[in-house]
Amino acid sequence: MTRTTLLLAILLAFALAACGPDDGSEADGSADHEAAPAETAQDAFWANLHGLCESAAEGELLQAPDDQIDPDARLVVHFWECGDEEIRFPLHVDENRSRTWVFIRHDDHLELRHDHRHEDGTEEDNTWYGATTLSEGSANRQEFATQRGESVGGWAVEIEPGVHFTYGTMRDHEWRHHLRFDLTREVDLPPMHWGHDVRPSQRPE
Repeated sequence: MTRTTLLLAILLAFALAACGPDDGSEADGSADHEAAPAETAQDAFWANLHGLCESAAEGELLQAPDDQIDPDARLVVHFWECGDEEIRFPLHVDENRSRTWVFIRHDDHLELRHDHRHEDGTEEDNTWYGATTLSEGSANRQEFATQRGESVGGWAVEIEPGVHFTYGTMRDHEWRHHLRFDLTREVDLPPMHWGHDVRPSQRPE
């Protein structure tokens, strides 16, 4: 092989190497896989709900414009049941075990419903009311609301992991009445809530 031929072969080898795969390309197969979708704020909020499960917390009534809940009652939320598409948190007000908050996950929004039961497990007349999210919200706060003109009203739920869980009604993003539960100190799990073994029949489309 002449010197000229050898030089041409070396140059060709360098050229082929320059056209080869960069780090993270097909050389290691990474280009054959789609990037994982970014986590949304509602995904993160759902994960925060899941992080509460199989525990209970005691709370206090911070604001109450009506008499639905006795301000002196002991409030305990049982972070009871967590599924991929539905989460159920019963609220115990002293010995009243009629209320359960139901969170439902859809492809593009979250939903909050209220399952109200009599002691025998049958549904109360006023049950399964609620609303859906109107915006992406955040990992720590979601609003489940309806909008009428300029005004937005419904419910809000806040989670500060390891600190507090807050639920209440709101109007135009401000609390109207709300309950805050202390996550720094777990309490014993309460007795099972009324109707825990029955799923609601009132499920509007």
